[in-house]
Amino acid sequence: MKFIVDTHIFLWSLSDPGRIDKPRRVEIMRRSNKVLVSSISIAEIMIKASLGKLKVDFDPLDMIEKSGFESLDFSVSDAILLKDLPFHHKDPFDRMLISQSISAGIPLMTDDPEFRRYGCELI
Repeated sequence: MKFIVDTHIFLWSLSDPGRIDKPRRVEIMRRSNKVLVSSISIAEIMIKASLGKLKVDFDPLDMIEKSGFESLDFSVSDAILLKDLPFHHKDPFDRMLISQSISAGIPLMTDDPEFRRYGCELI
């Protein structure tokens, strides 16, 4: 199975894996799964770091690779879906991750209950 991890899941997997519930941790650690980190999550992390809201003392791309994850670019096709995506969720980064998940047909792992209101498959 392959899935996209929400930004907080990626950060927790690096700094505090215990915050991720056990069933999700098992899926992240399962070698047969492909864990994807979206370029949107990296943009969110870098913007929050530039605003002083998050300390980033690591290279995100390096950490993706060291974690055994893979990066996933946000495409034009992913972006087009944003036009018709309902505004259940106001966070633009989350909306882009949801749009990417729907566009690519790839499940999304998140702890955010608002994601349930969209038509993407959740883990």
